[in-house]
Amino acid sequence: MPSYYEIPVIIPSYEPDEKLITLLQALQEAGIRHVVVVDDGSGERYASFFARAAAFENCEVLRHAVNLGKGRALKTAFNHCLLTYGSAHGDAAGAGKAGSDRSGIPGCVTADSDGQHTPADILSCMRKLWENPDSLILGCRDFDGPEVPARSSFGNKCTRQVFRYLLGLSVSDTQTGLRAIPAFFMEKLMEVKGERFEYETNMLIETKNLDIPILEVPVKTIYIEENRTSHFNPVRDSLRIYLVFGKFLFSSLSSSVVDLLLFHMFCTLLHTPEGGLWGMPYIILSTVFARVISAVYNFLINYKVVFQSRERMAVTAAKYCLLAVCQMMCSALLVNGLYGLLGGVEVAVKMPVDVFLFFVSFLFQREFVYRRKQSV
Repeated sequence: MPSYYEIPVIIPSYEPDEKLITLLQALQEAGIRHVVVVDDGSGERYASFFARAAAFENCEVLRHAVNLGKGRALKTAFNHCLLTYGSAHGDAAGAGKAGSDRSGIPGCVTADSDGQHTPADILSCMRKLWENPDSLILGCRDFDGPEVPARSSFGNKCTRQVFRYLLGLSVSDTQTGLRAIPAFFMEKLMEVKGERFEYETNMLIETKNLDIPILEVPVKTIYIEENRTSHFNPVRDSLRIYLVFGKFLFSSLSSSVVDLLLFHMFCTLLHTPEGGLWGMPYIILSTVFARVISAVYNFLINYKVVFQSRERMAVTAAKYCLLAVCQMMCSALLVNGLYGLLGGVEVAVKMPVDVFLFFVSFLFQREFVYRRKQSV
């Protein structure tokens, strides 16, 4: 059999049913040589399923004493696989090319225990990882079919759009549990935050931070009993996933509030009968003063919390300053021009202008100012 059959398949499982045993039987019959099942604190009621799992000659069972979440189960399995099978480090990407001499596994494949992933699709991801050992492989479903539950289709499509804008990642299935993960990335993922379903979102974010390519493999879209057996709670766990993006929104919104308050304050102070100071319009002066202060605030939050830049602060600050000056000039000129044309209240004119510039600025910050250099 091809060497990629040696790649271990990781199956985190919480309170399983007969579908887990059916999947394990199919994986053994398919010739997959290493399967690692993680009992994520399912309790005595489900012990018989894991005892039957351990009876398969190609299967190991790891156990958590209590339920710690899918993210922690994956980290437990990553650690076990790296210690047991080693990793095939080679070139700068962290692994050699397909077919090269490997001293360990090129990575692993994760799959769900509820029967959504077929052995054929799992093998497709294993083969793709073997051919592309420097890439994260996603087994992606089609969400336009009639068999897809509405909550799954809507949730995935919304998250897909969020990923495209906030991260610049175009991923057709952001919540797939079928993933082939390179060994060097497994090591990095041991330190990534997230203990439950949000961990899989953080995994995708980390590919952006480390410039790891993402490749997609089309897989069958299987929903058994409309996915009722899934432990993914659409409200609670979606909230955890979207809270991952909260830091982006908090930084920008709080900076906008600071900027608007300061702008209003300076407009009040500088609006003289002559129209401004030093022969300059008071709106332009107010925009400049407010933006300088709010920009310092925004830079510090973005540098340390939001983008967690690894570049030297001086280099990042210089790039941010350039962007801030350009954004400030655009805001001042647009607000001054529109106010002269439309009249009204200065702040009311400034808000839509800054909302537009916010979206433009975020893209530049993401791709130019805070883009993290590859470090693997």
